[in-house]
Amino acid sequence: MASTIDSEKKELRRRVRAQLAALTREELSQSDGALFARFLALPQVEEAKTIFAFWGIPGKEPDTAQLIRELLRRGKTVGLPRMLPDHRMEVRRYDPDKPLVTVSFGISEPGEDCPLLEREEISLALVPAVCYDRRGYRLGFGGGYYDRWLEPFEGFRAGLCRGAVLQDRVPTERHDAKVDMLLTETESLSL
Repeated sequence: MASTIDSEKKELRRRVRAQLAALTREELSQSDGALFARFLALPQVEEAKTIFAFWGIPGKEPDTAQLIRELLRRGKTVGLPRMLPDHRMEVRRYDPDKPLVTVSFGISEPGEDCPLLEREEISLALVPAVCYDRRGYRLGFGGGYYDRWLEPFEGFRAGLCRGAVLQDRVPTERHDAKVDMLLTETESLSL
């Protein structure tokens, strides 16, 4: 069963990446603007002191650099993921004065010199994905980092998904985490 689901996930990742690659730079930019406006309008964002975000991988995820700058301008503490061995992850405080380190797969993350943020300090997690479905389940990149980190997380979980790749249903397994709110350019799905 798991191998069938793994195959379905792999095929869906391939299809979604092809759909995203077909979007123009202008379409991606317009999509980002609409997604970020919806996210910033959430009352949970207004109330949050500390937000766990992600630095978007160009062409694969929304370009969250501008969103992170706006969150900092609003006085939020922003954490970014730092990958660890054994598919574990920690959250480090983002400092715009310290350069991010580029690691495998084009991921940019804070260095060890950035302060560690404890899970309990974080009130909102913006969870990346290849794509989402209308139930709030995500198709991740396949490493399981976020599913492991989110399992004990008690804060609010939000996801951004370009409408062009929103699915009716993604293949899921028991350990797959979902979000509380899914945002597209035109919809806010409370789940």
